Formats: sequence, structure tokens, C-alpha cells
Amino acid sequence: MATQFILIDRDTPYILPPCVQDYLPEAHMARFVVEIVEQLDLRRLSAVYAGKGKRPYHPAMLLALLFYGYATGVFSSRKLEKATYDSMAFKYICANENPDHDTINSFRKRFGKEIESLFVEILVLAEALGLLKLGTVSLDGTKIKANASKHKALSWDYANQLEAQFKQEVDTLMKLAEAADNAPLPEDMDVPKELKRRQDRLAVIAKAKQDIQARAKARYEQEKAEYDEKLAKREKHLRETGKKMGGKAPQAPSEGPQANLTDEESRIMPTSNGFEQAYNAQASVDIATHLIVAHHVTQHTNDKQEIEPTLAKLGQLPECLGTVGNLLADTGYFSQGNVQACGKAKINPYIAQQRQRHNPSLEARHQHRPEIDETALPPLEAMTHRLSTKAGKALYAKRKSTVETVFGIIKHVQGFRQFHLRGLKSVQSEWNLVCIGWNLKRMHVLRA
Repeated sequence: MATQFILIDRDTPYILPPCVQDYLPEAHMARFVVEIVEQLDLRRLSAVYAGKGKRPYHPAMLLALLFYGYATGVFSSRKLEKATYDSMAFKYICANENPDHDTINSFRKRFGKEIESLFVEILVLAEALGLLKLGTVSLDGTKIKANASKHKALSWDYANQLEAQFKQEVDTLMKLAEAADNAPLPEDMDVPKELKRRQDRLAVIAKAKQDIQARAKARYEQEKAEYDEKLAKREKHLRETGKKMGGKAPQAPSEGPQANLTDEESRIMPTSNGFEQAYNAQASVDIATHLIVAHHVTQHTNDKQEIEPTLAKLGQLPECLGTVGNLLADTGYFSQGNVQACGKAKINPYIAQQRQRHNPSLEARHQHRPEIDETALPPLEAMTHRLSTKAGKALYAKRKSTVETVFGIIKHVQGFRQFHLRGLKSVQSEWNLVCIGWNLKRMHVLRA
């Protein structure tokens, strides 16, 4: 008996449902995003419009478009524009309108600061829906590629080499211009244009050299302080025990920062794929719900300086969200100053003091210290004891399954591995959109 297939009919005319409300099922995430945006206070955005010229798209529609795009892995303004033609979810959000990519990108850049303030509003809505109550947060950072190539990075030596080359070429062009009356120039050579190009590059290189010198000084001072601290610790250990401390001796800091000609505020950073031109994106994740409750972007290649900015962000959260009682972080955040800063913020730190083995021995896994009253201990000793108790080990173990899981999904499922904007301020705004997109995606799952 012949198989009866469903007929492929591309000629019979059909029409879409007459109402966009019929485009999607009731539980679709696009509906949830629109519902959340409708509850936000958008007066700061709408008040900016002057009411002159061509009628603009409503900020609520463009916000929902960006939020849903970043929640589902559509980040480019051109791809967002295309999605308004191809995807029923984006058609629903835009009510069958099709904002062009220039409009989308201009809105994203123009209102970056205002959109950042909406991050906390969405957390307040999550609390009102019964989805969030702060208690313990897990902090970590991830390197995200900048919208710039590491091959456009300029070192001090290479900057001097290029500067000398361009100066020599300028001299050559000037001599050619002076001799133009007596000797013909090559047909394809435009001397004024070539001169302007090299003079412009010389101006860029001069500025880059200033940046390189400033960064070299700042980095050297920071690394010198860390180097001196490590040496003092080793000398103290030698005096007290009569034995040298194990491990490699610290290396003295050296010069060598670079400036990037495409995104001068990005930095060369170590990643799992080698060194990349990147930014260091930070996120604090509530371990109970996996919602991001604080975030920022930094140019620092390591995480040691990111505890205090994080504590400041957590301290600004509304009281209705609850109180952060514990902060989990890996060894990259450890310093005595960071432990003390957590204590001043009335937050219990759980920061590893050394890298932990992936497969600890049976004895190490089941060896626990008893619970004691830590109030009489100095902050560092109290944290060290806390991490060695059964409850402390169990709580710290949740770090990897929270914030690292969030980063993994953002990078490998949603596909956000590179910023689309340039400059620290713009990159911070885009990371805010990424975090809002993740929170909306997570809130939709939690509510269901």
C-alpha cells in the first residue's frame, strides 16, 4: 500500500490570524517578556523624545525586542531586524512593525544608561512574583572577546617602529611633492591623500603611546604591590619556621602593556583559547534561583579587584529583595583586604585561598572541623574555619553549579561570546542587556 504523505501545497492562499495575540501560545516566552516590559517605568526613556519629525517607535516595543533578542541568542541589530520578518515571536513583539537595524542600534546605544536602571526593576518584579529572595550569591568573572582583533594591539616597541616608518614616509612624500615640477609622479599616487593618511596614523600612534605609558605605570604599581606582599609573606614564613615556603618564587613585574587601535579600552587577556582582546565580565548569581543580581564589566585581567565593586552593587539593591548573607568566590578573588571588605559589608565570605583539586582524597572529602562561634576570630581565620566545616564545604560546592552554569549557558547555548559594541561604557550597557535577557529567560522558567 502506498504511503500517504501530507500534501506540500505552496499555492493555496492563506492568511495569518487577524490578531497578533493569536500568533503565539499562551505560555510563550515572548508574551512573558512583553508583560514584564509593560510593568516597567519607562518615563525616563519616553520623556527624551521631542515629539517632532517622523513618529518614533515606542520604547516599550524596542525594549521588548532587545530583551527577547538577548534572551534567545539574537544580538546583532541586523539579525534583529531580519527576525521581525522571519519569526512569529518577533512579529508578535513588534506588532507586525519592522524597525530597521539603524533604529535598533541607535536605541541600544542612546539609552544604555536608562536600560541599566531597569535591571533592578526587573529583579523587584521577580520578587513580587515570588521568584527571588536573596540569601547566598555566587560571584565569578568570564572573559568575553571585544569587538576588536588582538592583531590590532600596539606594543611600545611596535608603536615606535611604526612611528619611525611613517615619519620617514612623510619626509619622502614631501620631497616628492617639492620635485613634482621637474619629475613626474607615479600615476596612481595622490600625494596630499597619502600625506594625510600617514599624519592621521601618526596622531593615533602618539595617543596610543600615551595610553601605553599610563597603563604601564598603573599596572607596574599594582603588580609591584602584589609582588612585595608575596615576598614579605615568604620572608615571614622563613623567620617563623626556619624553612623556605614551598612553590615557585614570585616573579618581579615587568613592562609591556599594549593599546588596541580598534577598541582602545579593551585589553589583552588570557582565555581558554589563548590570549584574546577582551573584557572581564562579572556576575553575582543567586544560588537558589540562578538569577543574576549584580554585574559589571572591568578591564582588569584578574578578579582580585572585583570584590569591592560587587559589594557596592549588592549594597545598592532594594531592601525588598532581602539581604545577601553569604558570598561565594574562587581563589582568584582571595586577598585579606577582600575578606575584610566582606566583613564590613556584613556578608560572610566563602573565598578559596588556594586552587582546589578536582578529585580530593577520601580523607580530605570527609574530614570536617566542628562548628564554633566565629565572632571572636579575626575575619581571615573565621573564613578559613568556616570553609573547613561540613556546612561550609557543602555551601561552597554550590558555586560551580550556579554562576559557572549561567556563564556556560550564556556563552554556549545563547551564543554570546563577543561584544558587538566598543568602549567600556558601551560594553557595560551590552552586558547589562545580556544579564537582563538571562534573567527574563530564567524567570519565565521559574514561573512555569
